[in-house]
Amino acid sequence: MIASLSGTVLKVGLDSVVVGVGGVGMLVHTTPATATSVRLGQPTQLATSLVVREDSLTLYGFATDDEKHVFETVQTVSGVGPRLALAVLAVHSPDAVRVALGTGDLVALTKVPGIGKKGAERMVLELKDKLGALPGSAGQTDPVHLDTGEAWREQVREALVGLGWTARQADEALDKVAPLAAEGAGVSALLRAALQELGR
Repeated sequence: MIASLSGTVLKVGLDSVVVGVGGVGMLVHTTPATATSVRLGQPTQLATSLVVREDSLTLYGFATDDEKHVFETVQTVSGVGPRLALAVLAVHSPDAVRVALGTGDLVALTKVPGIGKKGAERMVLELKDKLGALPGSAGQTDPVHLDTGEAWREQVREALVGLGWTARQADEALDKVAPLAAEGAGVSALLRAALQELGR
C-alpha cells in the first residue's frame, strides 16, 4: 500500500497530478481542488490510497488524511467505487459529508453526479456512524486563490464537465457564481458554489 507521496510536481491536470518520486513520475488522481492547490515544479506531499484491480493499479491523492479516510470509508457502501468516492469529495468537504450523513441530508448527497436518491439513502444507512462525530460547522475550506482573473472559469467548467454535467449546464452555473470570483473566492469554493447551483 502506498500511503503517501512526497516529491516534486511534474504536471498538473484538472483532476490529477504527476509527482516525481525518486526519478519516477507517479500519476495521482485527485479532486479539482487538490489539483489546483499544488504548483508546478514545487514540492508537495499527498496522502494516497492505492486501488488495485485485475488490470490496473490506480493511485488517488488527497490534501489531508481526513479526505483519504472519507474516500476509503465511502467505498465500503455497495455500488460506490473510487471514482464516485472522489466525486463526493469534489462536491463536499469531509465535514460536509459527515453532516449530510449524520443528518440524513439526501439533497446534499444527490448533488454528487452518479448518486441518486436510493444510493444516498443506502449511504446514510451504512455510513451514519462510521465517519466520526459531526463538526460544529460544515463545509469550511481554505480558499485557493488563482493568479489570473478568468483562469478559474475554465478550470471550474472543465471540472463540472468531467463530473458529468453538460457544457451548457456548466456555463449557466459559472455565470451565476461569477460574482463570488470577483470577491476573491478560490477555485474549490467556486466549484462547490457551481455544484450547488446545478443541484437546485
